[in-house]
Amino acid sequence: MHSHSAAGDTMTATIKLLLVDDHGIVREGLRALLDDGEEFVIVGEAGNGDEACDAVRRLHPDIVLMDLKMPGMAASDAIRVIRATSPSVKVIALTSYAEDGQVREIMAAGAAGYILKDVTKSDFVTALRTVAGGQTWLHPLAQRSLVEQLRNRQADPLALLTQRERSVLDLIARGMSNRQIGDELHLTEGTVKGYVSTILAKLKLEDRTQAALFAVQRGLGRR
Repeated sequence: MHSHSAAGDTMTATIKLLLVDDHGIVREGLRALLDDGEEFVIVGEAGNGDEACDAVRRLHPDIVLMDLKMPGMAASDAIRVIRATSPSVKVIALTSYAEDGQVREIMAAGAAGYILKDVTKSDFVTALRTVAGGQTWLHPLAQRSLVEQLRNRQADPLALLTQRERSVLDLIARGMSNRQIGDELHLTEGTVKGYVSTILAKLKLEDRTQAALFAVQRGLGRR
């Protein structure tokens, strides 16, 4: 953020935003809503996670507003890359729903906020200011989803897994190798290996065979 002199010589911080959504009309709407040239300035746009990571490196925004359903790189992976390469940049997830598991996955990846697209402009602005100030902002439905997740964790071991880990486990249950899983999910073999290790550790299982059995018993692995 940088400051500039506004009318009456008061100093206001300008928050630089990067818009990430695969629908141009959504980005247009956000630009119309937020780009006032004073408190908020849109410094760039991206249509997917890969473009977002590149744009962050080039444009140095304060906040990235990121849609969660885009082609290519998973939003959670894009958030991890952005947080690792540009730690000062905050990411806010902008989505239409607060799906169980997804809120926790996105926040665990390093997001600082979770906004549903039904929020009022007033709440939207509050969320941006809150995150720009170093705090976290969660839509009430996202808060509720997180609380439910915590309640369910003991009852259902699968609730410990992120959406991506569950996808990997599903493909393990179908008998796929790490390479095949990587091809299916557009991940490197090394990344898949990391996911498998995490899954085994979270579920306290010894090997892939146990993981496959665990998954099949819970209805995963069906084509």
